[in-house]
Amino acid sequence: MKRKQTIRLTSLLGLVFGLVSCNIDMPKETPSSFETMTVKKSDIVMPVKFSAKMKGQADVSISPQVSGQLMRICVTEGQQVSRGQTLFVIDSRNAQHEVEAAQANLQAAQANLQAATAQANSAKLEYESNKNLFEKKIVSNYMLESSLNNYKQAQAAISQARASVTQAQAALSRAKVNLGFCTITSPVEGVIGEIPVRGGDQVSPGIQLTVVSGNRQMEAEFSVPESMLERAIANGTDMTMEEGLKLFPAVSFVMKNGTEYDHKGRVSSATGIVHASTGTIACKATFPNPDGKLFSGIQGNVILPVDKKDVIVVPQTAVLRLQDKSLVYKVKSDSTATAVSVTTENTGNGKDVIVTSGLNVGDRIVKVGANNVQEGQKVLFPKEGEGQ
Repeated sequence: MKRKQTIRLTSLLGLVFGLVSCNIDMPKETPSSFETMTVKKSDIVMPVKFSAKMKGQADVSISPQVSGQLMRICVTEGQQVSRGQTLFVIDSRNAQHEVEAAQANLQAAQANLQAATAQANSAKLEYESNKNLFEKKIVSNYMLESSLNNYKQAQAAISQARASVTQAQAALSRAKVNLGFCTITSPVEGVIGEIPVRGGDQVSPGIQLTVVSGNRQMEAEFSVPESMLERAIANGTDMTMEEGLKLFPAVSFVMKNGTEYDHKGRVSSATGIVHASTGTIACKATFPNPDGKLFSGIQGNVILPVDKKDVIVVPQTAVLRLQDKSLVYKVKSDSTATAVSVTTENTGNGKDVIVTSGLNVGDRIVKVGANNVQEGQKVLFPKEGEGQ
C-alpha cells in the first residue's frame, strides 16, 4: 500500500517538473484587499422607540342614570355601534307611572289656574262696579275696600296657581327624562368594550355597564425624556408647548408582533409636568383609524424619528464587540490595520452606528471583514500594474 502511495507522489512531482520545464506558468495567488471606507460626518435620522398603549380618543364609560332591573342588552362585546344606537334597556314601568302621575298633577294645576283666573276676573268686575257706585255715592267706602281686597286676593291666587303649573311642568319633564334614561344609547360612534352585567341584573347609578371606545381617532400614550422634549421645543424661540409639539415629525406605531400600522400619527399633546421618579413627560400621539384596526388597550411602540446632525456614521459590520469594548480596525499609511477603541450609539436602523469617540474625520477603516483582520495585518493591496 505504501509502495502505491509513493509511486503516485513521484508521478505528481514528475508532472509538476515537466510543466515547469515546458515553460508553462503556474497560477499566481493574488492577495485581495479588504473593503474600507473613509470616515466622514453626515446627518442621519434615528428611529427612537417609546413603549405606548392605545386608547380611543373618545372612550366613554356607560353607566345608568336611574335604578332598575336590566331588561335587555342590545349589543355584544366588540360590536361597532353608531352614535344614538340603543345599548341597554332598563325596566321602565315605574318611570312610566311617574310620567302619568306628573301629567295628572299638571292637568290639576292647570285646572286650578283656570278657576283662579275666572275668580280673579269676577273680583275685578265687582271692584270696578263698586268703584263707579262709590263715585256716585251709592255704596260706602267699606264696600269699595272690601271688593278691592277680594280682587287682590284673587290676583295672588292666580300667581300661586301659575307657580303650581310651573312646578307640575317641571315634574313632568323630570319624569320624562327619567323615562328616557331607561333606554341607554351610545353617545359616540365606536366599539363596545367588556359588558360585566347580564339581563335581569339590578343596576343603579355608578355601576359601569360597558365602555364605548370612540375609535375613529386613537391616541397612543407614551412618555418622552424631559431633555428630548426640551431640545425639540428649543429649536423654535418664544414658542408655547402646543406650538413646539407641531415641530415634531410624523410618528409611526409598531405593534408587539412587529407589524407597523398603515397610517402615520402626530404628537398631539404633552402634560407639561415632569414625572419626579422617571424624569419623563407624558405625551399622546393621535392616529387616524378609518379601518378600525386599532383598539383600546393595544400595546406597542411609538417610533419617533430624531435627526442627528454632523455625526460620524459607520456600518455595524465595521465594529467588533469584545465583551464591554467596541473596536474598529483603522488602516495606517502602510496599509496595515490597527485596532482602536471606540464608543458608539445605536441608530436603531439595524445597519449603522454613530461613533461618538475614537475616530476622526479622514480616518480610513475596514468596512467589511473586520472580524477576519488581525492586528498589524496588511489589508490593502495595489491592483496589478499599480504602484504601492
